[in-house]
Amino acid sequence: MDIYLILVIVLFALAFSDLIVGVSNDAVNFLNSAIGSKAAPRYVIMILASLGILVGATFSSGMMEVARKGIFFPDQFFFSEIMIIFVAVMLADVILLDLFNTFGMPTSTTVSIVFELLGAAVAVSLVKIYDAGGELSEYINSAKALAIIAGILLSIVVAFTVGTIIQYLTRIIFTFDYDKYLKYYGSIWGSIGITAITYFILIKGAKGSSFITPETLDQIKSNTMLIIGFSFLAWAILLQLIIWFTRINILKVIVLIGTFALAMAFAGNDLVNFIGVPLAGFSSFKIINATPGADPTSFAMSALAGKVPTDTYLLIIAGVVMAITLWLSKKARTVTRTEINLSRQGAGEERFGSSAFSRNLVRGSVSMSNSFNKVIPGFIRSFLDKRFSVVDRTKLKGEEKSSFDLLRASVNLTVASILISFATSLKLPLSTTYVTFMVAMGTSFGDGAWGRESAVYRISGVTNVIGGWFLTAFAAFVGAFTFALIIFYGGTIALTALVLLAAFFIIKTHALHKRKEKEKEKESSKETDIETELLYSDVLKHSSEKILDTLEGITISYKTIIDGLATEDRKKLKEAKKDVKTLNKKVKKHKASISNTIVNLSEENIEAGHFYVQILDHLREMVRSLAFISIPVYEHIDNAHKGLNDDQIEEFQRISSDVNILFMHIMPLIREHNLGEVQGIIEKQQEILDSLIALNKVQIKRIKHGVTGTKNGVLYLGVLTETKSLLIHTINMVKAQRDFIESSQSN
Repeated sequence: MDIYLILVIVLFALAFSDLIVGVSNDAVNFLNSAIGSKAAPRYVIMILASLGILVGATFSSGMMEVARKGIFFPDQFFFSEIMIIFVAVMLADVILLDLFNTFGMPTSTTVSIVFELLGAAVAVSLVKIYDAGGELSEYINSAKALAIIAGILLSIVVAFTVGTIIQYLTRIIFTFDYDKYLKYYGSIWGSIGITAITYFILIKGAKGSSFITPETLDQIKSNTMLIIGFSFLAWAILLQLIIWFTRINILKVIVLIGTFALAMAFAGNDLVNFIGVPLAGFSSFKIINATPGADPTSFAMSALAGKVPTDTYLLIIAGVVMAITLWLSKKARTVTRTEINLSRQGAGEERFGSSAFSRNLVRGSVSMSNSFNKVIPGFIRSFLDKRFSVVDRTKLKGEEKSSFDLLRASVNLTVASILISFATSLKLPLSTTYVTFMVAMGTSFGDGAWGRESAVYRISGVTNVIGGWFLTAFAAFVGAFTFALIIFYGGTIALTALVLLAAFFIIKTHALHKRKEKEKEKESSKETDIETELLYSDVLKHSSEKILDTLEGITISYKTIIDGLATEDRKKLKEAKKDVKTLNKKVKKHKASISNTIVNLSEENIEAGHFYVQILDHLREMVRSLAFISIPVYEHIDNAHKGLNDDQIEEFQRISSDVNILFMHIMPLIREHNLGEVQGIIEKQQEILDSLIALNKVQIKRIKHGVTGTKNGVLYLGVLTETKSLLIHTINMVKAQRDFIESSQSN
């Protein structure tokens, strides 16, 4: 039995790791509304969420049955086979969730665990069928598995629809300027939400608790209406007193209570995803140990089909690990950013690009909306327009800038808590990620956040995330299926290798995530804080920083491209192409923020906006020219076309040196704001342009006399042309910066 004791230890080690990567992924479920609306300082939100997790963990005992008998019939498997299934599931789960966390994509821990159990069980079942005959339906609980899968998929539609409708009606009632309406019936509205949460978590969720006795449950059930009535009345009175006698925003109270409730619902529903399988393995080990002389390879696990209670202390330990992870995990913040970005009310950088599907859907929606507007009476349209008129609360109300307001955050939390807790009461392992994500998307849609400016990007983002969910199911099934077969036939050696592989994978993804976060922090440190009014000096400072950053990147990349072309170094050119792409994204991001910068300019410095736009336009064109050099050069070498001859190499290196000298001369002048006399720079640029013209003529003669091939000639002339474009936009950018400085001095 020593090997199986080791397997149990491995399962608990993987459970510890799975708790960490799982919470990193699912923290977005209960944090995004409070963080996105800035309902309270982050540490307050984290404390409440941690308490919710600890309490919710003790309510998850009933859900543990899913891991033991929800997907397959345990009595059809022997102990040795059950342990292979459980270990394969945990290995696949840790690797899969960590991969999604690294790239900040919220995925479903429920879907992953369900399909991993299904994949591993199918793999072992097929081996048994091959050896002894039978049918797959004898081993797999297909009816229960299909019900779970159907419930998960249905939750996507239900969560989005309910979120949209509730948010739309809520906004009609309260509008974006909701303060005056909260005074009259905000307490009633808040009481309804909190009472609903109380009902589904306390009353419906109590049946899954590990410490509530059957007698207590009977008392709760028999007094359900009394509890609901008392809860509604108590909360209504308390919230109204808060409105009358304090300056506390009751929406913040609702959001914070909802955060606690959703964290509790998450732990009650999703804890099975992280420790359900290891606990099932531990229960299996205790069962066979209680039968002296039992053979692991022939001992049927019929006992797992019955009710196996989960020790409360194990649930509490798991809750503590989850709470600690919530505070320490940086990947949790990455995943949270993705959802908040897709649901935010205002404009800003869109993480996802548009797609053909999103564009067609938006065009169809616009056409349908126009048709509806023609038949809806004008007074109704006018009424709805007023109710959905967005108020800038940062200026009118003095509130902190947030991704969306407290009213939407409260709807997010209330609706998601109710849906998740209801599913938990039915012992359906509903995906909390699917529900909270789709509720957030539904409320943002119902709130009008998906306007013409952002709809295609938001829809594209949602479809990408949903596509990732289906990928999760496929990858989970295949991964667990493969691992189960490897362990079944490879034994201890294969198991050791897979554990080491999982450890190596997690270490590598951690390093990758850390590097990506450092790059983001470095970039963020250079960004303008546009939340307050900007002065001329602010814009000048940040325009100079953007110019210097871009010039430095162009200088390095241009030299690398020319050197890589000369030596036909494919690896160097590939890296240069990647750097240019990154630089292009940066400059594109700068241009996308123009509107926000101009809006926040003070009136006396509005003239600065004109020059700022010009500067960014020229920077964008400079980087585009560099991209039109890097891509063809890389493709030329990647396709193994004939490289440059010695004369061409010498000519390009001379041009590269001249460009480098020009940029090195420009950068100190930009840094010191000393552009009163740019004639020397213009003369140097003209010398390089004259050289380019001369080289162009030389290359044409080479082509005429057949000295170089067609591919070589096209590439050479293309590099010269784009270098010329790069230099022209560089000088124009310098002139715009000079005019910017002179304009300020005249004012």
